[in-house]
Amino acid sequence: MTKGLRQKCLGAALTIALTYPIISSAKDGAAVVENVRHLKVFYEEGRFAGWPANNGIWQWGNEILVGFSLGYLAPPEKQGLHQIDPARPRSTMLARSLDGGETWLVCEAGYPDGELKPFPADIAFDASGFSLNARGDRAFISLDRGRTWTGPFSLPFADLHLRARTDYQVLGPRDLMLFLTAQKTNDREGRPFCARTRTGGSHWNQFAWIGPEPPSGYSIMPSSIRMPNGDFLVALRRRDNKPAQHNFVELFRSRDGGLTWQWLANPVKENGAHSGNPPSMVRLADGRLCITYANRNEPRTIRAVFSGDDGTTWGREYVLRHGAGEPDIGYTRTVQRPDTKLVTVYYWLDEPRTERYIAATIWSSPKS
Repeated sequence: MTKGLRQKCLGAALTIALTYPIISSAKDGAAVVENVRHLKVFYEEGRFAGWPANNGIWQWGNEILVGFSLGYLAPPEKQGLHQIDPARPRSTMLARSLDGGETWLVCEAGYPDGELKPFPADIAFDASGFSLNARGDRAFISLDRGRTWTGPFSLPFADLHLRARTDYQVLGPRDLMLFLTAQKTNDREGRPFCARTRTGGSHWNQFAWIGPEPPSGYSIMPSSIRMPNGDFLVALRRRDNKPAQHNFVELFRSRDGGLTWQWLANPVKENGAHSGNPPSMVRLADGRLCITYANRNEPRTIRAVFSGDDGTTWGREYVLRHGAGEPDIGYTRTVQRPDTKLVTVYYWLDEPRTERYIAATIWSSPKS
């Protein structure tokens, strides 16, 4: 558990394992993953730490780096879902683990300020330390695993009014696919697309929308994987407002290198109220696909679903954690360690109107 913001880096986190009563199943019939461990990655009294899915996760074996936003807990009179104080400053932070998520060191991200620069054309995307952060309409690049960053760089197709979150696939030393979200034609959020460069960033000569423009609501926050056969899969946070609000996760596949996309499945058919939650998709060592996400309905859970047939069908939902103090939780990011354990990072709170903190759940995927 990390205290204090006196230094740029906050010191090694004393990770605290948390235990909670076991439930056999959620009200909707979801199963429960057993033998999980919940850890506090970052907690500080009076603070609001949140939204890892907005900031990215990177992995090099047992080294894991995840971003999050840090502000201050709002005064009690503030209403609404996100109880972060709008009048006080916010920072972008990075939490780093060198032991597969067991302990963490938290630092300020250190993304540079200034005017947007052209995207660099001399980066080796497959360099061992390459990391890219995409947020809003800008990108930052690191070549030392996120310890230092250059930028801000302009993302391709910025005229589409981007609302990017970090998601990309490195396909070669000069070949990169970015997955971004633009505003819809009515200037509302949002519609996902992919952009690809094969020239190290000097030209972005491939563009494709991922699915049709939603007639209501949005389709945002892509989470992508590249399959062994070269197919791309993208899970999306989807909201439909007609005839009533419906939140779910949908999945698209491309079999031609991202040129065209076809709907494949809805891995999560109903994802609760409060606009749902974004998915984080990974391909496991045993070949199955896993998507983690939060459901903000009671009993307020972090969940997972699995597919054993490359995303065509999905099984029952599993609960990793339950019982948050309020609905404002989730925005997961998940990676698999070399020992096959999964590390899911998200934001959480234990009691109503208390600090939001960054948590990690370390768990093993069920076999069925």
